[in-house]
Formats: sequence, C-alpha cells, structure tokens
Amino acid sequence: MGGSAYLKFLLTILTLAVLGGGFLLLRAIDRQTAVNLRLSEQLAELAARGGGGWSPAPTPTGTPTEPVGAVANREYFDPAAEPGGRLVQATAVETRNLNVLINNDAYVAEFHSLATSTLAARNYGKPEEFQPLLAESWTVSPDHRSYHIKLRRGVLYHDFTDPVTGQEHRNVEVKAQDFRFYVEVINNPEVNAAPLRVYYQDLERIEVLNDYEFVVHWKKPYYGALAATLELSPLPRHLYHAYDGPFDGRRFNDDHERNRLLIGCGPYRFVSWEKGKRVIFRRFENYFGKALGIMPPLETVAYEVYKHPNTRFQALLAGDLDLLGLTPDQWTNRLDIPQFREGKLKKYQLLSNSYSYIGYNLKNPLFQDRRVRQALTLLIDRERILKEVFYGLGVVVDGPFFPESPYCDRELKPWPCDPDRARALLAEAGWRDQDGDGVLDKDGRPFRFTMLQTSNSTIQQRMLPMIKEMLAQAGIEMQLQTVEWSVYLQRLESRNYEACNLSWTMPLDPDPFQVWHSSQAELPGSSNHVGFANAEADRLIEQLRETFDQEERIKLCHQFQALLHEEQPYTFMITPYALLGLSGRYRNVRVFPRTLPTDIIWTPRAEQLALP
Repeated sequence: MGGSAYLKFLLTILTLAVLGGGFLLLRAIDRQTAVNLRLSEQLAELAARGGGGWSPAPTPTGTPTEPVGAVANREYFDPAAEPGGRLVQATAVETRNLNVLINNDAYVAEFHSLATSTLAARNYGKPEEFQPLLAESWTVSPDHRSYHIKLRRGVLYHDFTDPVTGQEHRNVEVKAQDFRFYVEVINNPEVNAAPLRVYYQDLERIEVLNDYEFVVHWKKPYYGALAATLELSPLPRHLYHAYDGPFDGRRFNDDHERNRLLIGCGPYRFVSWEKGKRVIFRRFENYFGKALGIMPPLETVAYEVYKHPNTRFQALLAGDLDLLGLTPDQWTNRLDIPQFREGKLKKYQLLSNSYSYIGYNLKNPLFQDRRVRQALTLLIDRERILKEVFYGLGVVVDGPFFPESPYCDRELKPWPCDPDRARALLAEAGWRDQDGDGVLDKDGRPFRFTMLQTSNSTIQQRMLPMIKEMLAQAGIEMQLQTVEWSVYLQRLESRNYEACNLSWTMPLDPDPFQVWHSSQAELPGSSNHVGFANAEADRLIEQLRETFDQEERIKLCHQFQALLHEEQPYTFMITPYALLGLSGRYRNVRVFPRTLPTDIIWTPRAEQLALP
C-alpha cells in the first residue's frame, strides 16, 4: 500500500462522512488494528517451525516461485498504464498542520498515506494478508513477542530544504533507526500523540541490529502487535530533530514551519499547501516501488478546499474535480444528467467502513444513568433517518463492528423506536414534567442539553433537527450549536461539550481499546471523549487484545457489543454506503472490499489533464 497505513489503521480516525455526507476515499483498505485468523495461523505455523513472515508460495509441484505478492498489490497495477495525468479531489475543511502524529484529521492521514510507506501492506483483494513493502521480509518469534524486520536497501526520502535552517537534504536513505525514532516520538509523553500512543503502550523496545535490520520487542503477546509492527513507518529525524541536544516533544508539537511539510518515502512527494485553497502532491520519481512494478501511474494528486457539498458537486460536473464522495441526496436525485448518462462521470457504491453516532458526555449528570441513555436511543427513529436523510443508502447499526464482519453479532438487533418504553424508562429514572412547562425535570433541573453540529454538514443539517423534534415529543429539549470543524475538535479534546454527532472508521479486526477502555477516559485528546468507563468492558477489551483464536475473538466481540447495547454510551446510528462520482477517463478502476484504490488507476495520454 504506498502509504501511512498505520495512521489509517490505528488512529481510528474521525471520518468526515458526517461532515459532508460524502466519503473520504481511501487509497488502500481499512488499516486499524490486527490481522485476521488466516494470517495469524500462517504466522503461528511458521513460528512453530522457527521461521515466520513472508516466503515464496509453492507451485502445485512444490517448486518455489516468485509470487506477485513479493511486493504489496503488484498484481493490481496495469502494465499497459500510460504515466501522467492528475487526480483532483475535494476536502471539506482546512487543517491546522500536516503532522499526522499530532493531528487527528482524516484528511491529514490521507495526505500522509500518499507520502509515506510502511513496512508491509494489506492486499486489496485479500485484506487479511500482509505483503512486503519497505520490508523485504519479517520473522515472528514463537511467543509472538519479537518481530525481526529486514529492510529493502536504497529506499530514499523525498528531497527537501529545511524551512528553518535552509539546509538542503538530498538522497537521504531510510534506515532502521528511523523506525525507532518514530516509536520514540509517539511514546514521548510531551508529544500530542495520545490516540496513537495507546497502540504502542506494550511495545518494549526497538533493537537496531544494523542500518537495515531491527527487532521490535513487545512486553507481552498482543493480537494487534503484528499489524502495529508491519504498519510502522519511518520518521525522518533529519526533519524533526534537526538541532543539537535531546529530542524536545513540545518543540515537535509547536514546530509550525516544519509541521507545514510532509516528508516521506512514499510514491508521492508533497509539493505545496496553499491554506484555504489546495494541497498538491507529485509522483516521486525515485520511489523504490518504481523498480518493483508498483509506481502509481498518475503524476499529480491534488486536494481542493470546497466547504459546501453543492459547490463540490458543481465542481465535479464542471470537470474541476475528478473524484467526489457524493451525498445520498446527490446520488438519488441529481445523477440523471448527461455527464453520468454519457459516461463522462461514473458512479460507484460500496458499504463504507465507518459508522455515525450520537455521543453523550458521560461526565454530565444528565447522561450518567444508562436508563436515560437507553431512552434517548429509543426516542430516535433511526429507520426514518436512514430513509429520509440517507435515502435508504446504508444500514442501522448497533455497535462499533463492521456489519458484514463476523465480529458483529447480527442476532443482536438495534433498539427500536419506542417512545412509550422510553418515557417509562425516563420516569423510572426520576424524570417527570413536574412544573407543567412541557420539559422533563428532576431535582429542579430541566432535561435540556446542547448538541454540537458542524457548519458545513448537510447530513447534520437535515438529521439533527429531526432528532430534536423526536426528543421534544418526550419532553427533552435539545438545542443545536453550530461551530467550525476546528472548534468542534477543540471542544471534543477538552471535553467541553454535552452531546456530539460524529463518525468512526471500523477496523478489519477490532481492538476497542482506544475508544472504549477506561484508561483513555481521562486523557486529554483521547478517542474516548465521552468518558466511558466500565470494568467489564475493560476486562473484555484486555482479553481480546491477548486472544489469537478467531472464534474466541468473535465471542468476546459479541459480548462487548451486547454490553454496549445495554450501556448505550453512544446512540449508534448509520453505516452509510460510500457513494463515489469519478471521471470516466480513468482506466483500471477496481472496487475491492471496503475500498476503491486510486494508486492503480490511470488515464490515456490523449485524455490526461493538468491542474487548473
């Protein structure tokens, strides 16, 4: 996968599906926690024989041959592709910096995936399988605690000039020490990397054997250690520690000039960032994957800032955008036009790897009784929202696991819309309209709270007033406060909110620790921003992290889902379909489970366009 897989796998990023009603296209597949049973079993078998990692697959006669998997996803690149051309996408919001270790923005992770490669990548068509990328090979110890990595030689960072010192850096090679630096920076308590840090809390050390070999040692067996190891990316010390003395975590956070750069070793190099307008990347001609057959054909990838969905849609129709995540309304009501009928634009649909939710700040006394949280969910008619807001393009969910995954218990049905039962639960919890003003109250406090919404979300603009009306019928007053996305994030990080509406990405193989473990409930900037703390949930999460048997993992996930079903710290809402509009000039467009990768598409020379 030529990108920062780890950030997409492990950050459990706040997606922007709710913000714009569209789809943040991933260049590669979901990258969040561990690998599934097949890979685990293969590694266990290899480890038991004293080996491990990737090896050539035998032919039917038993003779080893070099498989297409010698480098990740090579089989999907078209040998007839003509290099050149562009891909212009849209971003809905501006970001504060480009440093993905300290910025949770989903688009920054997407930018990073263009510019930075990882040790290995999941196969697009078989996402349970890891294949080599920066690593030539790896070996796993029998106890699953040590991972011996052998790097490819000659992998180069992008050239750049330091914006602070003016020093030029040319042809700097990626070394084993850069992976150790990556982990050291994340684990530095002064670095604002709390969401990412939780996945390395059990990483004991990285032992550098030489410039091209290192061993990742884990304190104990952890199911996610394989993915966390193979999705490591190098961090350029010559950019982030370009000064004498020890590394300074606070300086890393506040190094505004360097944090406006994005230097990696991936297929695209960062060219420019014009705030409020566009971010541009161009193909890195010294990319190591060029010699291995995985060089992306497209020369330029750009992201244009369009804050309003209708403006983005008009830009797609005008040819200023090449790819766009469409809203359900656009998909349903606005595609019967010549551009789509004649094939100038094409549409693609797949179930997204995200779910939206209503999150309740559990520090607020209003939401501390689970009967109240259950009642709130019972009052929200999610089927109606799915039909009227999402035009039926999605599914109602009842937990944090992908609906088509075995980890999701499909026998556990979402709470129905049942206002009578909701009112009974509220009364049982002591909420009654004692003063006759139409609003429930308890101990002199009215049941009134504020829901945050973003200023440019058409989905929220349609959905949240509906929810406000649904709650009002039961005597609950929900006020709406509209803020910019940057303010929204600040409010979440500081826990300065009462209720929110957001989305999370869902992992291929789940590790709920980051979002749900009580150890994250008090950490500033953590993903457990609702402050959920439950001893039984902690036990299940911790057991899940140490369980390698898939059937047992499925049972634990079902138990965890049932617990969340009862506790309702979120009202789980919708997993929408990803709805994509793409220019018809692209070739080799392929839809895989959960993704439509853009690194393999290309355009004939006669149809190639430059940036506007």
